[in-house]
This record gives sequence, structure tokens and C-alpha cells, in this order.
Amino acid sequence: MTSYKLLLGFGLAGALLSADLIYTAAGSDEPNLAVIHQIKAEAFQNSKVMEHEFYLTDVYGPRLAGSPGYQAAGDWVVKRLKEYGLTNVHQEPWGPFGRGWTYSHYSASMIEPQYQPLIGFPLAWTPGTNGAVQGEAILAPMATEADFARFKGKLQGKVVLTMPLKPLSMSMEPMGHRLTDAELLARAATPDPSRLGNFLRPPTAGPAPPPQPTAEFRKHLNQFLKDEGALVVLQYGYNGDGGTVFAAAGGSRDPKDPVPPPMVAVTPEHYNRIVRLLDHGIPVKLEFDIRARFIDSPVNSFNVIGEIEGGRKKDEIVMLGAHLDSWHGGTGATDNATGSSVAIEAVRILQALNLKMDRTVRIALWGGEEEGLLGSQAYVKEHFADRATMQPKPEYAKLSAYFNDDSGTGRFRGIGVAGNDQAAPIFELWLKPFRDLDATVVGGITALDTRRPGGTDHTSFDFVGLPGFGFIQDPMEYQTRTHHSNMDVFDRVQPGDLMQGSAIMASFVYHTAMRAQMMPRKPMPKPLPE
Repeated sequence: MTSYKLLLGFGLAGALLSADLIYTAAGSDEPNLAVIHQIKAEAFQNSKVMEHEFYLTDVYGPRLAGSPGYQAAGDWVVKRLKEYGLTNVHQEPWGPFGRGWTYSHYSASMIEPQYQPLIGFPLAWTPGTNGAVQGEAILAPMATEADFARFKGKLQGKVVLTMPLKPLSMSMEPMGHRLTDAELLARAATPDPSRLGNFLRPPTAGPAPPPQPTAEFRKHLNQFLKDEGALVVLQYGYNGDGGTVFAAAGGSRDPKDPVPPPMVAVTPEHYNRIVRLLDHGIPVKLEFDIRARFIDSPVNSFNVIGEIEGGRKKDEIVMLGAHLDSWHGGTGATDNATGSSVAIEAVRILQALNLKMDRTVRIALWGGEEEGLLGSQAYVKEHFADRATMQPKPEYAKLSAYFNDDSGTGRFRGIGVAGNDQAAPIFELWLKPFRDLDATVVGGITALDTRRPGGTDHTSFDFVGLPGFGFIQDPMEYQTRTHHSNMDVFDRVQPGDLMQGSAIMASFVYHTAMRAQMMPRKPMPKPLPE
């Protein structure tokens, strides 16, 4: 009887112990609500995120990679991170990037048959005009190299309009938009699995989009325009109207490529007026004054790195970041000073609360994202693995996760896991304390492996099998007004959205740094075929 009671006692104790272990394992990813309360209080009641935004835009924007603005912004970030007590703060070079470019003055106007200022800006990596220049406009749309012969010998000293008239229609939809609950769920849902494969375009899919000019064609066009002596090349932006101009580069950062004549993108309404006048046989004279210069040294760019040193697992790393560089039409506010400001604010919050974390937290603000994720790809290759060989470096096994912010000013509505389905239930738990702030969904649970880095910087990590995650955000005016445009400025940023994103970013980083295990990973990818 005694032995039975003893065995029963041991059995009961074992059952309780097992239940406790099960509960601990199952509940280990439950968020620390006490810490989240502190994070929210700091993020909402003592926010500095718009102060970061101000310096990155109004003071140091634009931040084209390789420009003085980018260097100044990088210097400011280093200073700010050091002020917050981060360690190992530095600008980590990578490259070669190529030549830099900047401009310091732009004015453009129609002076005949009537005066009109032209809304626009010069295209990156194109030269200035060496003072004010005037020339007659000529319409010379060129879509293929076969068009060159039509205009040979006709462009000397002319302002060349290389695009046809752009038909415009009245926009009846609001420019800004937050995702409805239904839209958010649809974005998080996996589409028809047949669309995930490498299938031929089905007949019911409608016509394929028109092909875009290739980089090789643009080189040949630039050389032709230069050889023909074009005074200035005039285009409209690739998107936008009503005074909003979306445009990027006209020339190349590669010094081996041809340097075109000065190139300008203007709002399509102003472009179309010139085309209509020319179509009616009425001469148009235009004036431009552009001060722009190429920067041949340094040829490398850099990422900005800083750390909050961890405790008992300090050799393991949790990363967060965004890209610091921008295009030059505006001040790079929503692309991507918002993401950089949120990342800076997240580490400020963690430091201000003096939260002791097991793992080291490392912030990275990337350069050269706009030219192809160059900074993050170089960093991943240097620190973690080269996708070509998939020979992991020592830090490969030490990175728990990387969190990225690069979708504009919209509030975080959830997070994508890029096919890392083991991360999904963890993130669902971590989002629960932010449901009243509209952060509710985990998307991309069923997704293909990243075939190549693209879109934004977390894909550089995912491409080598590391857990890289990007947040799902409200679109706001990103595609309609701000993305790569002259209206990508401080006033288009929504302060409350950045405060919300900062709190969530800080919370996710904290819980990843304190998690008992590293974040789960997808299987390591195979080396790329030769």
C-alpha cells in the first residue's frame, strides 16, 4: 500500500512535471505584456520618431547613394546612435558602387509662345547645362533603335521630347488608402497555388504588359542623343500627374556607360502642352538651367551599423533595419526615411527602457537599395553566405532573424513570413497585444523560396536561407503620390503610423532577443547552378 502511494506520488509528480514542461514549451512564445506596456508608453508618450524623420528629410534629404546628402545622413545616424548608447557604431563600406551624382539647381520654363514654368527635376546621373540654355523643342519619340534613323541629323541644339503625348484621364479614386479588413485578409491569403509555379501565361490572363525599354537600349539611346548634339532631353515621369512627377535615373553610375545630354522629367500636363503646340506647327522655345555634377570618388558606398550588446547569448544576433538611401526628386520621406526612422526609434526605445536582452541587437541602415539592394546583398555575402556557393560563414548560424521596414508611412497591419510557416504561430502570438492598433495578420505562410533578392532588403537574407521578415503596411499614398516622386516629403508622413510601427518593431526585436531558441528557419538553399 505504501509502495503504491509512493508510485502514485511519483506518477503524479511526473505528470505535473511533464505538464509544466509542455506548458513552458507551448507558452514560451507568449509575449511579455509588462515589457510591451513599457514599450508602448515610451513609443507613444515620448516619441522621437518624427525628429529622426525631420533630420533625414528636411535637413539631409535627398539621400541618393553616392551623393553628399547620403554621406551627411550617414554621419548623422552614426552620431545619433552613439548618443543613444549603441556600441560598435560605424559606417561599413561595400562596393564598388560606381560614381556618385548630385544636383544643386534646377529651373525650367517655356518662354515661347508663352511663358510657363515647368514642374519637374533632372534625372540622376545626367549632366548639367553649364548655365542657362535655350533651344527649340522637337518631338522625337524613340522606342526602338529602328527609330534612330528617322531623327538622325535633326537633333543638334534642340530640346528633344523622346516620348509621345500621354493621354490623361480624371482620377475618381482617393489617392490615400488604408486596407480594409477584407483587403488585409486577401493580402495575407495564399493565391491559387497554380500561380506559384513556373507555368506558361494562360490564355485567359489577357494580354501581356508592353515590354519596357531594356538597359541596353537606354545606353544606345543615350549615346545616340549625345552624338546627335541634343541640348536637353525632356520626358514625363513614369507615373503621376497633377504636378506629381515620378522619375529616377537617366544615365548610369557606371563610368564606362555613355553620359547622355542633360535629361529632365516634367509633369505630363506640361509635357503634353508642348506636344500639342508642336503638332499644330507652333514653334516652342524652352529654357533650362541645371547645375549637376558627377562624383568620381569614393567609388564605394556604405551601410550604417550599430549594436546593443546582449547578455548570456551575446554572440547570437537579432537584426532590424531599413534602407537609408533614396531617390532625389523629393527628400526620400516615405522611401525610406520612414523605415530608417522606425528602426532608429525602435533601438532608442529598447535603450531608453534599459531592457536587458539575451542576444545582441544589431541595426543596419542600407545603402544602394534603390539600385538593386546592393548594400544588404553585399552585407549578407560578407557576413553570412554567398548564395552562389552556399558556404556559410560563422555568423550564419548566429543570426536569429532580420526585420525590415520599407513600405512607406502606413501603419503595420501584420508581417509576412516568406514561406517560413514555423514562424507564423510565433508572430500571431506577438501581434495579439497590438490588435487594437490594427496589426492582426501573418501573411506569406505558403510561399515559394526567394528566387532572387528583390523588392526590399529582407529578401537578401531570405535568399540565403536566413529568417528575413518584412511588415505588411497600409499603402496610403505610396504608389499614387510619394514613391520616387517630387512629393516624397516630410508632410506626407503620418506620425501616428510611425509611432505604432516603432512599438511593434521594438517588441518583435525584444521577443526575438529573449526567445529561448533561435527563430526557426527554412531549409538551407542549394548553391546556384553555374
